[in-house]
Amino acid sequence: MLGYVVPSPPAGFATWDDYGLSLPPENRGSWFACVDPSGVGPRLYFQRVPEGKAVKNRVHLDVRVGTGLVGEERLAALKAECERLITLGAVCVQVLLADEDNESCIVMQDIEGNEFCID
Repeated sequence: MLGYVVPSPPAGFATWDDYGLSLPPENRGSWFACVDPSGVGPRLYFQRVPEGKAVKNRVHLDVRVGTGLVGEERLAALKAECERLITLGAVCVQVLLADEDNESCIVMQDIEGNEFCID
C-alpha cells in the first residue's frame, strides 16, 4: 500500500511465523513493523492494545500522493489512490474538496476502521 516492505526475521529464524511460535501465546500477532526499502522513510511499527478505540486514533497517517499538485490534477491523483486502496479493503469516508485555505484530501478507513487521509 505505501511501498514499504517487511524486514527479514530476527537472526536464528527462517520466517516470521517461526519467530512468532517462539513467543508466548498471548504475544503472538501483537505487533507488526515495516520499513522503507530505500532506508529514507521512518520505520512503521504497529502494536495491538487491549483497549478499544474510544473516539480518535492514537496515530494519524497521511498517505502523500498529491504533494506539489493543485486543483483538478491533485484531486485526480487522490481519487486514483483512493480507488487503489478500496480494492485492498479500505473504505472512502469523505472527499474534502479544496476551499480558500486548503487543498483537497480524502478521509479513508482501513480494514479495522482506523482513519487515515490521502493527501
